[in-house]
Order: sequence, then C-alpha cells, then structure tokens
Amino acid sequence: MTLRLRASGLDAVLLDIEGTTTPLAFVHEALFPFARRALEPFVRAHVDRHEFAAVVQRLRAEWRTDSARGDTPPAWPDEFSGEEQSSGIVRYAQWLMDRDRKAPGLKELQGLIWQRGYEEGALRGDVFADVPDALRRWHDSGVTIAIYSSGSVLAQQLLFRSTPFGDLTPFIDAYFDTSVGAKREAESYRTIAERLGKPPARCLFISDLPAELAAARAAGLRAILSVRPGNAPANDAESIRDFIGIV
Repeated sequence: MTLRLRASGLDAVLLDIEGTTTPLAFVHEALFPFARRALEPFVRAHVDRHEFAAVVQRLRAEWRTDSARGDTPPAWPDEFSGEEQSSGIVRYAQWLMDRDRKAPGLKELQGLIWQRGYEEGALRGDVFADVPDALRRWHDSGVTIAIYSSGSVLAQQLLFRSTPFGDLTPFIDAYFDTSVGAKREAESYRTIAERLGKPPARCLFISDLPAELAAARAAGLRAILSVRPGNAPANDAESIRDFIGIV
C-alpha cells in the first residue's frame, strides 16, 4: 500500500507502539518480564522516597476503585508503614500484571523500573527496521509525529531513545498515554488531535488492534491496521506490513 500523506490531506501521524513500531516479542519477552523480576526490590528500595509518593497514591486510588467494583484485589489497608507498605504495593502490582491491566499507576511504576533497567544497560529499546527511516522522512516533510501507548510517557521515551538505530526521539513531537483516555474510546483520539492542534481528519493513526482503529475512526481520524510479524491475525479494509509506502 502506498499512501502520500500530504496529498491525502494528512499532516499528523499517530503511532501505537506494541505490534506497530516495536515487535510484540520485545514487550512481552523483555519489558514485562524485567518489570516483574525487578518489582519487589525496586519497591523496597524506593517506597520511603519522597518522589515515589505520587505513584503510591495513584496505586492506592486504583486499588480502592477495584475494590469498590468488586474485583477483589489483594488486601491493602488504607494506612501503611515500612515492610507492610512495600508488601501491599508489590502484591497489588503483581495482581494488576497478572490481569494485564492498563492502570496508570501500574504503568508509571513499570516505567520507573524500566528507566533503571535502561540506565544500567539491562534494557535497550527495539523498533522494526523500517521505522527510523519513516520517522526521519515524515519529520523532514513537516509531518507531526506522535506516539499513543498504554505504557507511560516515560516508558515510551526510554524505548525510542535507546534503539539499535540510535536516539529517535528528535523526530517525535508528542507522547500520549492513557492519561488522555482509554485507547478504545473515541474521545481519547479527539483529545489527542486537539492537543496536537490538528483537525481529526488530518491525523493518521496506525495500530495492530482493530478496536483501537474503530475508536480512532469514530473520532474522525484515518486509521490503518499494522500487520507485523508476530501480530495476532486481524482484518481491516486498510492495512500495511511496514511504513515504507507511507510518504
């Protein structure tokens, strides 16, 4: 498929990460296992630090929401101190991971854990080989490039900063996580278009999940399915196997 952005009235590209810019295997076989292994020692080392308090507050609020709707998360009393606090955070985070929840508090915690992994050299970002050239091509033509992922903005930036192709963040104009809304809700895409200063019809969204594409289209964006190696089978009226034909 060949798509000429400008000729099609498009001047912004919004990209999913998992299965779109980055192999599913990297997320599920590198990032997630690393976060699970490092969770307990990281929490115990940071739980009493002032800068970690906001993460604790978000997780506690999410725990209360889960409890109120009857999801029966592991017990986590309202007041914590020392070892009890660390254990409560770890238990609840593991519970969220087991259910693949997109909870913002968990995503922020995972982002901090991955930051340590990137800084120590245990992690390095990964993207498909056609991605760097596409980002440069779009950037050089004046197209706005943004990322929208359930992972935290910090986690997104760390990934694109440390790829085998070098630092790709100079080509990316904006990052969005689920603080703007869920990826299967049309309003999230309207919000993103507004923050980019673009009419929705001038924005292209690329993702491997049809439900996300449907939400983007409902908001007025053009949307295309990413069919990458390792992705789950999916059908869509418009699909691409790489970014080479998007110019």
